[in-house]
Amino acid sequence: MEVNVKKEDVIKALKECFDPEIPVNVYDLGLVYNIDLNGTEVKIKMTMTSPFCPVTDYLLEDVKNKVEEIAGATKVDVEITFDPPWNQDKISEEGKAQLGI
Repeated sequence: MEVNVKKEDVIKALKECFDPEIPVNVYDLGLVYNIDLNGTEVKIKMTMTSPFCPVTDYLLEDVKNKVEEIAGATKVDVEITFDPPWNQDKISEEGKAQLGI
């Protein structure tokens, strides 16, 4: 029996993904713009803090791997966008507290 992936499980997995240079997870940092679920398939649209981010490949692989570990996930696609550009306003209150801003 297929188990549909739940958004809260995807968010939990995303909160385990960190840019090595920033002590806040990608979700609370505001890098995740959209999570689209279709049964066992997950599509994530996210950005980086800069188009020149040196850890883009690492973060994409980490996000994909962590989300693939969710029970029921059969396909995970991660799309990078820079529209709209990321800014500090996208950081969650929890993330701002961790960064001291």
